[in-house]
Amino acid sequence: MEPDDSINVLGGPLEGCSLDPVTGFFRDGHCNTCAQDQGSHTVCAVMTAEFLAYSKYVGNDLSTPRPEFRFAGLKPGDSWCLCASRFLQAHDEGCAPQVNLKATHQRALEIVAIDILQQYGTGLSLG
Repeated sequence: MEPDDSINVLGGPLEGCSLDPVTGFFRDGHCNTCAQDQGSHTVCAVMTAEFLAYSKYVGNDLSTPRPEFRFAGLKPGDSWCLCASRFLQAHDEGCAPQVNLKATHQRALEIVAIDILQQYGTGLSLG
């Protein structure tokens, strides 16, 4: 699997999203993507209790630990490379999380308009 160019939605270099927990389709801490990433894990989102509850309700439980996958479960404040379509769905339902635009891959724009992403934009960067 060859990753696409690491460019963010603002046209600059893709910044890291999270190393704790380690996120990304490639589990490299970045929202990198490729042709095999069917879910387009490209939106660097900052989890909220509301969004985590919504995600669980619609069938993607991100908060429950899954030790068999070495996944501790997400909590509010964690950053995570979210599927662009799930982000858009949460936006449509009024519970989208904040977005680190510098860490959101440009391929997210194939699913989510830049003006929607900018509504949730934050200046966070990987620390």
